[in-house]
Amino acid sequence: MTRRVLITGAGGQLGRELVDAFAGWDVVAADRARLDVTDRDAVLAAVTDVGPTVVVNAAAWTAVDACESDLRRALLVNGVAVRWLAEACRRAGAHLVQVSTDYVFSGELDRPHTEWDTPDPRSAYGRSKLAGEIEAAAVGATIVRTSWLFGRHGSDIVATILRLAAEPGRELAFVDDQRGCPTEAGDLARAIRWLADARLPGIVHVTNAGAMTWFDLARLVLAAAGHDPDRVRAVATAELDPVRPAPRPANSVLADTVAAAAGLPPRPPSEEALRGV
Repeated sequence: MTRRVLITGAGGQLGRELVDAFAGWDVVAADRARLDVTDRDAVLAAVTDVGPTVVVNAAAWTAVDACESDLRRALLVNGVAVRWLAEACRRAGAHLVQVSTDYVFSGELDRPHTEWDTPDPRSAYGRSKLAGEIEAAAVGATIVRTSWLFGRHGSDIVATILRLAAEPGRELAFVDDQRGCPTEAGDLARAIRWLADARLPGIVHVTNAGAMTWFDLARLVLAAAGHDPDRVRAVATAELDPVRPAPRPANSVLADTVAAAAGLPPRPPSEEALRGV
């Protein structure tokens, strides 16, 4: 039986890694120009025409601060679009894999978040991604929550750190009171392929192993690139100037209880993955 996957958001950081990760499948890569996931008619037509076994939705509006001032657009791209994809998958008999985020949590827990903890998003972005989870859950989708994504493609925190470090004499200040597990996009994509193959329903947390702060991450990136990590200064979130419009979870650490129980191969430690970018 031919296994065919439709990847939405295929031009993004994760989407490009997904195209590589699904090697051996019949891959249909749909970037934003090819498929507007907010257009119901276009989504229904695309899924019908492609006839996929699996649809992986990596399309999202991830500009966290911009979402804060445009909740309507955030809900359209991150929530309503998932309803259209879920409907299309139900009609076609395809399995949906929806990518979600640590931002669905408030970040106030003093332990890693499990798949059964009650979401309590504090930002517009988080609320919109939770809407997407609700739509995906209605068709028994695999909902993959992850955190602090970085990788080879696109602009992310690692690229930002290296760009700032290239400025002579530039001091770098990063917060030391937000914790998460930096997750390499390629490692996440390979995990998604495994989950798609298994058609595992429900919420699954997938990150690289090892929690750290943004301050820790910045020091690791500088050291790996041959820069002096002592150029990084630790600051509190409350000290940031200007203040960011969207609140960030102080605790973004996700426990991978379901993934481990299902036998998903573990991802490398975050520190190791950061050295490889």
